Parts: sequence; structure tokens; C-alpha cells
Amino acid sequence: MALHRLTSVTIGVPNVAETAAYYTEFGLTPEPDGWFSTQDGGRQLRIVQAPTRRLMELHVGADHPDDIGRVADGLRRLGIDATRDPERVTAVEKATGVRATVEVAPRLNQAAVAATAYNGPGRVERPGARAPGVLRTERVRPRKLGHTVLGTTDLAVTRTFFIDGLGFKLSDAIADHGVFMRCSTDHHNVLVLKAPVTFLHHTSWQVDDIDEVGRGAATMLEGHPERHVWGLGRHHAGSNFFWYLKDPAGNFSEYYSDMDCIVDDQLWTPETLEGAKGLFNWGPPPPPSFLKPEDLGALMTGAHSC
Repeated sequence: MALHRLTSVTIGVPNVAETAAYYTEFGLTPEPDGWFSTQDGGRQLRIVQAPTRRLMELHVGADHPDDIGRVADGLRRLGIDATRDPERVTAVEKATGVRATVEVAPRLNQAAVAATAYNGPGRVERPGARAPGVLRTERVRPRKLGHTVLGTTDLAVTRTFFIDGLGFKLSDAIADHGVFMRCSTDHHNVLVLKAPVTFLHHTSWQVDDIDEVGRGAATMLEGHPERHVWGLGRHHAGSNFFWYLKDPAGNFSEYYSDMDCIVDDQLWTPETLEGAKGLFNWGPPPPPSFLKPEDLGALMTGAHSC
């Protein structure tokens, strides 16, 4: 795959300082210039001022300047204006207003994390010892940005932009309501959902295992029960464990682990998922606010979200 990862996102919010403090507590490392870094992915989140919460920009890594040419050709065939230099190409997706840049960037090579030892029926992998997950005391720090999810007022237009324009691959779909797309070997890096207004639904951040998903969420909820949105559970599309929280601007943030990886496109068959199966395999049912955020009406009228 010429594209190899989602390198960063820029989100706009009306309350920058409060939102920045949240993502610092979430486990991202603040940089002096307003960026936030993950352990493995580097500078992956930027928070800027905006009247309402939204996804402003996303950046995608490509291997070679030739890949930039192929993306530029795809955008041109769609009649989409783009700016280009040898190392990058940038275009705005019409339905959402998101500015997407594909640029030459190094691949992310993550060091292998030791697999957690789980005891099971007829299998004792941890004799005479407590599980490592209950002994950890260090703060949870995400490894990388995994994906972002946004609402679009025209699902077909947004899907065409990412797949035929930028070169993303289709992974799965939720009937006619959403499309999971990838620019890496992860099951999805962008999910677009049909919505009455454009908005950022969530960003998703990889941690080591299910214990880190739970520990991260538990820490974020200490003294802040209002941050809880949905979890703990396991998705069907992507298969990942999840727990969703809400930042002060109203965006959701997800800790995840154990995402499906598609290393050979020929061995993966996209599914069209129906009903609840498109959202989760097990766990509590999603609250109504997960599907229709509480500030959706305000976003539709352009009111400030805070």
C-alpha cells in the first residue's frame, strides 16, 4: 500500500485550553507549539480555536513522491482542486470541509510489546503470579492515533473523495449509514457516518491491551463521571476493545486495543453490517448520545459548543 498511516489530525474547538488539559490527562504529551504527541506516533493531535467543534485537517503518510502524483491524478479525475508540491498534495473534501493532506512521511515501526500472559482452561501461562495488568501503576499513554470518525452530509461524496481520490481502501460498511476505510494495515483509519451536519464524532488512540483500555478509562473517570460515554466493549468491525469518553468540547475520545490488521488485501472481504452488529459484538448497548450527540441540534444551528 502506497499510503501507510494516519499521521495527524487537527480539531477545532471553542474552548482550547480546557480541551487541551483533557487530552494531557488522557495521556498525550503536550508540545510547546500546541501539538500533542503519542509514545510511538509523534506529533499527532493539534487543537485550534473554532466556533464549533469539528475536524479541521487530517494528514496521511505516503512512501514516495510518486505516490503523491497518483493521489493528485485521482483528485483531478474527480474534478477536485488540489495544491501540490513534490512532497505533498492537499485538497478539501466538499461535504465535510475537512482539509486532507497526503505527504511523504516515514513509516511507523512500533517495537513489539510483550503479549499479556492469560491463564485459561487447561493452560497456565502465569503460575504463581498475579496478572501484570493488576500490578501496573504508571499512567496510561496512547501508542498512536488509530482513526478518526466524522459525520458527513453526503456519504457518497465523502466516500468517493477518500477512496477514489486519496486512495484509501474499503474495509467494511454499515448498510447505507457508514463506511470504514483504511490507509494502513489497520482495519480503519477513517470512518464516515451519514449525518444531518458535519461534525467530529471521535478520535481513537491505541493502547497496549484491554487492561490499558480499562485503566485509562478508570483514571479519566475518577472525579469526572460525566466523561463516560460507552464501554467497556468489543466492536465487530475492527474487532477492537473500546471505551469512549467525552472531552470538554463534546468530542468523543476512544482508548482501543487489538484492532484487526489487513496485511494482504486479497485475504480480506468487506462486509455490509446491519443493525447493532455494525457497532459492537459485546458490551453494554450504546447510549442514544453516541449515535446522536446531545449537541447535534446546536451544531446544526451553528451555536457554540462547550
